[in-house]
Amino acid sequence: MQAEPTTSLVGEEYEVEIGPVAHGGHCIARTAQGQVLFVRHALPGERVVARVTEGEEGARFLRADAVRVLEASKDRIEAPCPFAGPGRCGGCDWQHAKPGAQRRLKADVIAEQLRRLAGLTPEEAGWDGTVVPAEGDKLPAGEVPQWRTRVQYAVDAEGHAGLRRHRSHEVERIDHCMIAAAGVSELGIEKHDWTGMESVEAIAATGSQDRQVILTPRPGARLPLVELDKPVSVLRVDEKSGGVHRVHGRPFVRERADGRTHRVGAGGFWQVHPKAADTLVTAVMQGLLPRKGETALDLYCGVGLFAGALADRLGEKGAVLGIESGKRAVEDARHNLADFPRVRIEQGKVESVLPRTGITEVDLIVLDPPRAGAGRTTVAHLTSLHARRIAYVACDPAALARDLGYFRDGGYRVRTLRAFDLFPMTHHVECVAILEPAAKGS
Repeated sequence: MQAEPTTSLVGEEYEVEIGPVAHGGHCIARTAQGQVLFVRHALPGERVVARVTEGEEGARFLRADAVRVLEASKDRIEAPCPFAGPGRCGGCDWQHAKPGAQRRLKADVIAEQLRRLAGLTPEEAGWDGTVVPAEGDKLPAGEVPQWRTRVQYAVDAEGHAGLRRHRSHEVERIDHCMIAAAGVSELGIEKHDWTGMESVEAIAATGSQDRQVILTPRPGARLPLVELDKPVSVLRVDEKSGGVHRVHGRPFVRERADGRTHRVGAGGFWQVHPKAADTLVTAVMQGLLPRKGETALDLYCGVGLFAGALADRLGEKGAVLGIESGKRAVEDARHNLADFPRVRIEQGKVESVLPRTGITEVDLIVLDPPRAGAGRTTVAHLTSLHARRIAYVACDPAALARDLGYFRDGGYRVRTLRAFDLFPMTHHVECVAILEPAAKGS
């Protein structure tokens, strides 16, 4: 028996009242028939005409854009970026909101995820309910922080660089990205011909003059001659292996944080906001209060940012084990931490390597997992190590809240939580939770 064909609702318009913000850069509304709409380019309390961009009759929810604002929120401004708006560039979610309102929206999302997934109020999480801007980012409405030190440009069929539209492979041509850091903008990526390329990633290091572009060619395409407005290293992604190879210049950039220089190779992970690394190290160290001679774990350690900060504070008798899955990141971490003889970096997935270490007790733990979080099994292992404090750095409030619930099951409570607006104009937010054994807090 064949299933009934479904009717697409794409293009349908509904006049709706906008409800609360939801995780993902949109707000919730309902059609007159009760169907849920996830509406972008809207703000809570507004009345808008929402045009469906994805979904069909009977679907659990529809996605939509606010194409006309009938009653505007006092927090609404005209988007400073000419490429923002319905059907345009998908890089920013909140260009149409005042900067303070963006941070309140992010705070609402964090609070909702904590309540729904961890059963915690802000007070129970030791959080004051605010999302703090990075130093220098508190700007008037209409001004945009230039914070993005790494920009992935997509290239269209004619060789023009741009940015992808929301949930689409279509490329929005741009002549300038307002949130790009000055070191990226000065390369002039947007005005060059990138025929044959799938994408061009531009990187401008913090604390050094290192600039890098990483080219991903279309199958069979030849690399262009790269002559940009500033000196730059060039790397390419191999279409077969996915590995990154040097074309000319250094195969790494030098990033500066916590008073140290860190080598980051081949487009490896580093915090995107120029103030992020120092902001997060400060929050983690203030929360952990490391003592001389203690032992620590740095999980998902990347190129060794937190491992180095811990080693520096634990002294000659302290010891740090870092675990990281990326081979190149491990090489960089070992290079960056070579002057700390009591730091060891192991390669592999945390859930595989940690049980093999034989470690049964540790004083401090830092974990900075990918967006999906650490998960129940890893959290259960961590709670068995009896650390006096754990610092959890999270770029996704839903994953954080889920894992905080697992930590509670393992006998840990949240001592403090801090939230930082390290991704202005987008829905992303960074959190640092400090946990301790629940018995200490009782």
